[in-house]
Amino acid sequence: MKISVVIPTLDAAATLPATLIALGDVREVIVADGGSADDTAAIAHGAGARIVTSVRGRGQQLATGIAAATEDWLLLLHADTRLTPDWRAEAETHMRAHPGKAAYFRFALDSDAGRARRLERLVAWRCRVFALPYGDQGLLFHRDLLAKVGGMRPLPLMEDVDLVHRLGSRRLIGLNAKAVTSAAKWEREGWYRRSCRNLICLSLWHLGVPPARIARLYG
Repeated sequence: MKISVVIPTLDAAATLPATLIALGDVREVIVADGGSADDTAAIAHGAGARIVTSVRGRGQQLATGIAAATEDWLLLLHADTRLTPDWRAEAETHMRAHPGKAAYFRFALDSDAGRARRLERLVAWRCRVFALPYGDQGLLFHRDLLAKVGGMRPLPLMEDVDLVHRLGSRRLIGLNAKAVTSAAKWEREGWYRRSCRNLICLSLWHLGVPPARIARLYG
């Protein structure tokens, strides 16, 4: 696929291998690392990905990775998210049919817990009603569209919400393929606690609180 996949990483050795394997054969994978102390760089190099270093912070890392990308189509993907095999066919269809729009995948968690299914349904509702996918659903778009909406802002947090807000609902299309994200953070921190914290961060962003302050709350 003529596509550049950009993955921001920070100590992602536990999840990055599955993320890279699930991508299959794509033209370019760029791992934008924010200073990992584990084997993230070695794993990325072993998988044939390009590694670029960046100041820590997802928005800045994504901006650095995008600047290094060589393909016209870009896929932003978290290091703990693996796409299901049907993503390629759906992405190729989208790229041919909707060059002026961005696409995102269906949110899913790698957990059998009933709370995981409830959260998946809540995210599907959020996307359907508010057109608000998060970064853990992946985001696919042409670089011309990114330039049209002002590029990737080097924010420490909320970079995904910021970009989706600028794209607007009319330039967002949901795909049926799943983006399966690790549930480890929800299981470790508590399903209710983590979900509430995410909602608080989103509310603060809408109230105009600077992303740097929200990042300190997010931890």
